[in-house]
Formats: sequence, structure tokens, C-alpha cells
Amino acid sequence: MLQGLVLLLGFQFAGELLVRLTGMPVPGNVTGMALLLMALALGVVKEESITEAAELLLKYLALFFVPAGVGVMLYFDLIAREWLPIVVGTVVSTFVVMAVTGWTEQLLGGESD
Repeated sequence: MLQGLVLLLGFQFAGELLVRLTGMPVPGNVTGMALLLMALALGVVKEESITEAAELLLKYLALFFVPAGVGVMLYFDLIAREWLPIVVGTVVSTFVVMAVTGWTEQLLGGESD
């Protein structure tokens, strides 16, 4: 499991480093996970080497949302003032994501009617 955690954190660090060196407008952790995906696809990293660590992190995933929840609580006054744009943005973006996901599925060869 320690090897898996080291691999996961190593790829996150590599992504952060790559973003800082290149100035890419993408979060470093997302870049690191893309690097991990490429390493898995190319067979450089075996899935078995990160499975146990990934399952442990997924088991406690809910705990990772606590800081975000606390952050929301700090901005209740702002949310109360700006609730309408927040709700509209959330609803519109939800439908946009659903539509793009459906179109992508059709484009990639999903079943058509």
C-alpha cells in the first residue's frame, strides 16, 4: 500500500511541477492524474500497484469534502446575497454537462434510436 500511495503522490507532484514549469492553465492534480492515466495505459505502472491505496482513499472520500463544507459555511452571507446566479449557474451547467455527455456518447458509438 505504501508503494501505491507513493506512486499516487508522485504523479500528483509531477503534475504540479509540470504546471508550474509550463504555466498551463490546468490544476496540477488534474495534470498528475492524466500522467497516471497515460502511465497505466502504456503499462509503465501496473494497476495492482495502486489498487490498495486507491481503495483506501475512496473509502474515506467523504472526509475530503469537510474542508469544502467549512469553506461554504464561511461564505453564507455572500451565498445569501448571490443565491440566484449561483442556482441558475448550477442548473444551467448541469444540463450542459448532461447534453455534452449524451452527444459524446453518441459520437463515440453509443446505441442510437
